[in-house]
Amino acid sequence: MKPSTRFFALAALATAYALPAAAELPARKFLPASLAATIAQTAYETCAQQGYHVSVHVVGSEGQSIASLRGDGTPPHTFENSLRKAYTSRTFSAPSGEFAQRVKDNPTTGAVHLAGVIAAQGALPIRIGDEVIGAVGVSGAPGGDKDEACARAGIDKVANLLN
Repeated sequence: MKPSTRFFALAALATAYALPAAAELPARKFLPASLAATIAQTAYETCAQQGYHVSVHVVGSEGQSIASLRGDGTPPHTFENSLRKAYTSRTFSAPSGEFAQRVKDNPTTGAVHLAGVIAAQGALPIRIGDEVIGAVGVSGAPGGDKDEACARAGIDKVANLLN
């Protein structure tokens, strides 16, 4: 058999095995950058209207940053905190405040030592149905409950598109 014929035969065989595998890949929903930007901007504006100087991060399904805002006059730590809150919420598929309560109830929780995780209220998961596609974290308002309320406003702004 000529080398070129052997090459094409092997390529055809590899393609035959690859096609069924590709057809079985799961369809995944994701958070588009445009929606992440809208969520971040709305969360920021909601807090700013109340006089809070905040930073906001929106992360995707794998915890990667998609959109971020450092508000005017915010202390430097708020930028990192908003990212860590969002990452925590995404990691545990729950509000970051729930993780903070778990740590308060059991200070020996090992997960608190994971890189990027923080036990602080102020972030919420972003869902399409039961699937978590990201999270939004806010930091800088006078209390995690106020940060969380601004995060909620960001999600609520695009809720009709999360289906």
